[in-house]
Amino acid sequence: MGIFDWIFGRKRFLVNENERVITLYKGKVDSILVPGEYALPNRRNRLNLMRYDIARDPYFASNLTKAVMSKISEQAKDHLTTIQTSPTEVAMIERDGQLYSALGPDEKIHVWNDAGPWTVKLIDVSNDFSVSPALLKRSGISRIVSHFYVKEVLDGQIALVYIDGAFDRKLGAGLHGFWRIGKSVVFKIIDTRRQALDVSGQEVLTKDRVTIRVNITADYQVTDPLLATTKVKDFEDALYRALQYAFRKTLGALTLDQILEKKITIDAEASEKVKTEMAEIGIEVKEISLKDVILPGEMREILNKVVTAEKEAEANIIRRREETNATRSLLNTAKVMADNPVMLRLKELEALTEISAKVDRLTIHNGTNGLMNDLVRLGEDGQEKE
Repeated sequence: MGIFDWIFGRKRFLVNENERVITLYKGKVDSILVPGEYALPNRRNRLNLMRYDIARDPYFASNLTKAVMSKISEQAKDHLTTIQTSPTEVAMIERDGQLYSALGPDEKIHVWNDAGPWTVKLIDVSNDFSVSPALLKRSGISRIVSHFYVKEVLDGQIALVYIDGAFDRKLGAGLHGFWRIGKSVVFKIIDTRRQALDVSGQEVLTKDRVTIRVNITADYQVTDPLLATTKVKDFEDALYRALQYAFRKTLGALTLDQILEKKITIDAEASEKVKTEMAEIGIEVKEISLKDVILPGEMREILNKVVTAEKEAEANIIRRREETNATRSLLNTAKVMADNPVMLRLKELEALTEISAKVDRLTIHNGTNGLMNDLVRLGEDGQEKE
């Protein structure tokens, strides 16, 4: 067979099941070949074969595309499908029932028919180029997602969408997407939940010219995300500065003792001013409070000395009061004993009992009988006097 092919100037070759072959004879597109065995004229090696693996790459992309579509148009219709979009359309391409790819506006591709079957869905994006949630869920492959701007918005958040620098819409929680059709899409996420803003280490000069540092906190919530992002450059920074000014005004009118004694919070006038200013930019301020007052080192030492002196003075007053009460009690006891000799002797016995408990040996010269007789006589003398 090889000798005869060489004599007659033929080239014998195979086309596999997953292949399609475009033949060129004398440099011109000649035909499209399907799987099988072929023997074609090849005088002076003028036959060229262009092989395409349609299973690996179902798209027909070649520098011969124009020649194939024009010179062998009938064969091209049998083997190739052209998918094209207008400037206001996008296309979703399904291969064998599965989402395979997408086309943006004003694009064109050719696919091999036998690599399908193919289904094409054209979508008009002239008025709205957002992507449906159902399509976003299906587009899990990278070559599809690359055609979208995709953003996930969580619960408690609002997304502001800007198209070519201009505000377009608000988006709630969920997965959102827009086609890439030559327009810039920017998502700005705003948290609408209640939040806290802390102003830490703010220096304030009090009325008595003591420099202190304070920590301030405010609870706030964004009620109008669009207003909050368009009225000011940074709404958190605006609230921060408003709190700084309000507390400087409030604490600057008080002495250090007043601040420490009252545990002062922001006054009603300054608080209302902050809330009014923030409401104008879509921020609702719920609560404003002073968390901490931090004194300079030397001032803390002075205050500690003052507190120590005050506590010592209070302790001295209490000590003197107790001493006075004890003296008064002794005086009352002495008066009772002076009027009642028996009570005096009993007190002596009580003292004697306490002393005897603390010594090893105690000598009583009068004797116990004499002591008891003395007590009896004292009792009788007291009765006679009555």
